[in-house]
Amino acid sequence: MWRAWVNVRRNNGAAGIDKTTLAMVEQYGVARLLAELADDLRDGGYRPLAARRVFIPKPGTAEQRPLSIPTVRDRVVQAAMKIVLEPIFEADMLPCSFGFRPKRAAHDALQVLIDESWRGRRWVVETDIANCFEAIPHDKLMQAVEERVCDQAVLKLLRAMLRAGVMDGGQVRKPVTGTPQGGVVSPLLANIYLHRLDRAWDVRRHGVLVRYADDLVVMCKSRQQAEAALVWLRLLLADLGLEPKAAKTRIVHLQVGGDGLDFLGFHHRLVRSQGRVGAKGVIFLARWPSKKAVQHARDRIRELTARRRLLHRVDWIVEDLNRFLRGWAAYFRYGNSADQFDKINRYTRMRMAILIAKRHRRSRRFGWYVVAFASANQLGLIDLTTHGTVAAPRPFRAWRDRPNAGGERRR
Repeated sequence: MWRAWVNVRRNNGAAGIDKTTLAMVEQYGVARLLAELADDLRDGGYRPLAARRVFIPKPGTAEQRPLSIPTVRDRVVQAAMKIVLEPIFEADMLPCSFGFRPKRAAHDALQVLIDESWRGRRWVVETDIANCFEAIPHDKLMQAVEERVCDQAVLKLLRAMLRAGVMDGGQVRKPVTGTPQGGVVSPLLANIYLHRLDRAWDVRRHGVLVRYADDLVVMCKSRQQAEAALVWLRLLLADLGLEPKAAKTRIVHLQVGGDGLDFLGFHHRLVRSQGRVGAKGVIFLARWPSKKAVQHARDRIRELTARRRLLHRVDWIVEDLNRFLRGWAAYFRYGNSADQFDKINRYTRMRMAILIAKRHRRSRRFGWYVVAFASANQLGLIDLTTHGTVAAPRPFRAWRDRPNAGGERRR
């Protein structure tokens, strides 16, 4: 329970329907709350409350993603449940699954695409599961959990969590499907359920499956294999009560000059390197931030330099920008991202020039002068082209082994 509290406190989430914040819990007494929770769990008196439903925008789209926020008490119990269950099911998880697993990251999944394209698997099925977290049937999910867990107290507690429902518009809804996004234990439950898809997959017949939570790609050697893989994928998902999202499902042939695909924030495309004069370059799978990822960065930069912040101190705005840019670059630096980093650099400085010009009621040229020349370090804005950019990924070489190097190959 203490480990669960530490994890919940570190995430610093919002209050649930009881409006109890983390600060209020600390004022009440963490040890006191955990002791009460432990007693309720021990004597069977614990009852989770409905989660608070909010909607957040999906980056790069006009869609909104439903997010469920449990109360602090319920988040602690869910985190404790995850601590207990995760090692049990992690022992069975397969290498094709990467999302929300310990010691695995999105770049591990991206490395598989590099390796398999080098092996000749250049027909790709790309899709994601429609409303995955909201559509998982509770009865089938519990069957998957019961394959490894027989403790009735744990199973009863898990059923209570699933049946707690969500409060939306002042009314509590208790659906019979779904592990609401926002719950601490929800990603683990989704992986437990989708493990049934992973273990039914046959690499020899249908190609290499790469699954990051509900995002999927399958690397195949021929169009026939890719078409068969898509048919088999639809059948497996239908058996689970799920289906692929039609708008994001397609087969892509990776070839020089052809189309690419977007996966985990990157755009992937087969390119030919610039060889010596008279020599052919090497063909490899390059990746750089997708259009959605770049647009998300531009939107966030525009928000941080909006007119409503004209009266804020410049160093505060620069600090906010640098915090976002560091996080964005830390993810996308493992790729052929130099050109996109240049564009984001220029856009950030342009937005700061516009902000300064409006503040002083001067021309944009004045703003550019202040940013580029009047300040010795461009107001302290970090330069993405030199801030942690690393060499591009290489086949059969783990991304964590790539040394920091400013000289990435540009495309």
